Amino acid sequence: MSPALLLVVLLTTGQQQGGTPTQACWMSCQRHITDTALRARTCASCLPGGRVDSWVQTLSGQRPIPRAPLVSAMKDPDWRVRWAAVRADAQRMGVSERRALAEWVLAQPAASNLEACLTAARAAAEAGSSSAKFLREGGPRGANAAARVWGRREAIREALEVELYSEDLAVRSSALAHLAGFLGRKPARVVLDAMVTRPEGVDAVGASALKVVAGRTRTSVGRLLLDEAKPGEEARINRLFAVYSKELEALQPSLTVADPLQRRRAVEELRAYGPLAMRELEQALGDSDRWVRRDAARALAEAEGVPLRTAAERRLESSDANRARPWLEAMARERGCLAFFLGTARDKALPVAVRGAALAQLADCGEGARDRVATLEPFFSDAQPPLRAGAVRALSGLTTRHPGVPEVTSRALRDNAPEVVSAALELLTLQRQTSRGDEAAMLLESDHAEVRAAAAEALEQIGRPPHVKALAVCLRGDSEAQVRVAAAQALGRIGGAHAAAALSDAAARDSDAHVKHVSREALRRLGFGQ
Repeated sequence: MSPALLLVVLLTTGQQQGGTPTQACWMSCQRHITDTALRARTCASCLPGGRVDSWVQTLSGQRPIPRAPLVSAMKDPDWRVRWAAVRADAQRMGVSERRALAEWVLAQPAASNLEACLTAARAAAEAGSSSAKFLREGGPRGANAAARVWGRREAIREALEVELYSEDLAVRSSALAHLAGFLGRKPARVVLDAMVTRPEGVDAVGASALKVVAGRTRTSVGRLLLDEAKPGEEARINRLFAVYSKELEALQPSLTVADPLQRRRAVEELRAYGPLAMRELEQALGDSDRWVRRDAARALAEAEGVPLRTAAERRLESSDANRARPWLEAMARERGCLAFFLGTARDKALPVAVRGAALAQLADCGEGARDRVATLEPFFSDAQPPLRAGAVRALSGLTTRHPGVPEVTSRALRDNAPEVVSAALELLTLQRQTSRGDEAAMLLESDHAEVRAAAAEALEQIGRPPHVKALAVCLRGDSEAQVRVAAAQALGRIGGAHAAAALSDAAARDSDAHVKHVSREALRRLGFGQ
């Protein structure tokens, strides 16, 4: 590719992607390589997908490695290019990278080596090390180089604080992480100290950098600030809280959109705020989508600074089954979920509904599946119906071929507690037990509305044409609207002339508006109506 054509490609890509990595790489390569042939071989590495220092890495792969471009690159305004040049020069000389860095730091007078010292400070922080330790591993002169870098700490701090308020979020978040690593301070402390000499109007700049760094370390800005707060700093902390409060307010609509994936993304964004987002996360615990609820529970535990299990145990002690549900759902994917759920189910100090819900969550726990029927056997005959129902629901994670499942299902379908029978019908649905459609159809005549509704819902999945008559009778004559709705949905799934006739009659004459609506929708699915 000719240099002119390459430039056009790079500029076009830069416009499409916001430009910085590709264009910065290209300009850096052009600035430091003067030989035309060498440029042609090297600068192509700046094509999309490359980093700002990609061209240096390409240069270091050539034999022999050209020295002049590396010397020039050590003066580049981007520290990544300078560090890449040092590493390439180390390769050229056959020495370690840290030794080459130490030699570079000491090669210039202390008053004019800020670029080298700044590069050393940032390279060490990027590696998760102090500059002292990083450079002391650079040979016999490493300790002297480390002392030289630390002697320039004020100049390094000032240079990185300037970048901390850059317009580019990537630049300022990187500067914050490196400055915190170099000074051995928490990122929140660096931001709070920098705010002393900065006007309130730029608080959002530092706040955004702190949020990025918090996300990288799997913590939150709220936790970072609360842990670092000192007496007399309330005004600065409140300034940051005000920034984050506006961002939380802007996130509120995302928690109520129709798309559950968008709501999950909103909860993920809330995690970055930690304790500052407690109200929004508590709201998300009541979401209609279980994955949103689960994510909200995890985020709340993180915000409280405790393991998920600890947070869940606290909630279970003072919750009903509905409030406990998100915490049980979140625990289903945790290591130790089997012991947690069985322990909860056996804890007689907890509400029986919570204990039964804990058993039901075993269906999503991957531990102990082979022995699950035997483990649950005491609960199948427990005197408390919620525990029997929860144990039945726990079997939905197994197949019908699993030993004991068919027998337990048959026993539950004959249980005298409606909630247990309903749980068994749910099991038929989830396991697609089509051979048991007749048993479900017989339960459409149960004295309990919840059983009749569960039977109709099961037939929506496992029903066959012979079951249409019983469902039609249910749709035309059941006293409960929820049962008639379930029957209409099942008829719309099974289809046929008799199903269409019953649905048409319900759409025209039923006393409940929702039953009419569901019946009309079922007719449309069957190809009738507009």
